[in-house]
Amino acid sequence: MAAPYATDPSNVRGRLFPEEESLFRSPFQRDRDRIIHASAFRRLKHKTQVFIEHEGDYFRTRLTHSIEVAQVARTVAAALELNVELTEAVALAHDLGHTPFGHTGEDALDRLMQPYGGFDHNAQALRIVTSLERHYAEWDGLNLTWETLEGIAKHNGPVTGDIPYALALYNERHDLELNTHASAEAQAAALADDIAYNNHDLHDGLRAELFSTDELAEMPILQDCFAEVDRKYPGLNYYRRRHEALRRFFGILVEDVIVVSRRKLAELGPASVHDVRHAGRMMVQFTPELWEDLKVIRKFLFTRMYRAPVVIEMREAVTHMIDELFPFFMENPEELPKQWRKDVACAGSETALARIVSDYIAGMTDRFAIQEHKRLIGGTPVPPGVTDGT
Repeated sequence: MAAPYATDPSNVRGRLFPEEESLFRSPFQRDRDRIIHASAFRRLKHKTQVFIEHEGDYFRTRLTHSIEVAQVARTVAAALELNVELTEAVALAHDLGHTPFGHTGEDALDRLMQPYGGFDHNAQALRIVTSLERHYAEWDGLNLTWETLEGIAKHNGPVTGDIPYALALYNERHDLELNTHASAEAQAAALADDIAYNNHDLHDGLRAELFSTDELAEMPILQDCFAEVDRKYPGLNYYRRRHEALRRFFGILVEDVIVVSRRKLAELGPASVHDVRHAGRMMVQFTPELWEDLKVIRKFLFTRMYRAPVVIEMREAVTHMIDELFPFFMENPEELPKQWRKDVACAGSETALARIVSDYIAGMTDRFAIQEHKRLIGGTPVPPGVTDGT
């Protein structure tokens, strides 16, 4: 039984291009399936989460991260009696707009795109599912429901102030009500993202030997997790010990979100998804105490992992590649693949061309960006960086 504030799949706000719905799948199941079958979703398997994709077989990529986010999101949605399929669709789509090389690639592309409206990976995800996926006969994009598009656009909260151009352009033709909060389903997907990366980045940092198990055992939340494992399994193997502790850490984050969100929803008593959107605050949250503890862990990860010397070295190398690829394609648009040349021919300004080049580079995988840079420009290959020996 769904809660009254859950999104009702029998009462969706439609798709930009009307079409007959499936006899066997709900609109949100259909959205989820279209996202899974999208080219951009497949490319996530070769896009950076923290470590460059080729650095080791066991590090997370954007694809495995998205799958883990979807798993957490389904659990939270079910516990809160939300629509699980909508939550899953938003979770699976939330990182479709990421560039090669993760946030480093995004930072470089955003800087290069500043004269042309900038670059934002959340807005780019919307651009992909509404325009850049071009497989259907009757429309560009995936023609997802309004509710899924809303979740992709504003799962982190209302979008106000300077709205990224990719989001603003679409919103002009299909109003996503950017000034309100998203559904509770989209909010659950956003918190699932936080849970997934805080957990798996600790795993990957340990595997890369950027910090030690002993250091983690002294941190908030984790300290109690390790203590519980040591009490229950004295003398446990090193690798099993840290896995058991991180498994407990993961569970604490999920349970905290469920408990506090249930309480907040009960206090508000929303009678519909409309009430959630207009509540003026997020309904799906961590407790303030756990959020403060997570800030300590996130600061540790930022210092010891995201800004580790070996990661900084890689950041500098891949930034250099993006810095060279962008002006190269601006000056030589004929080097873009054939399917992009019609767009180039229709580009009526430098800004329009820059946005085409940005779309193309943003869609590259790590390995393809490296290959294209070497083929078109040459120069020093990306340094080997971190490896786990695989």
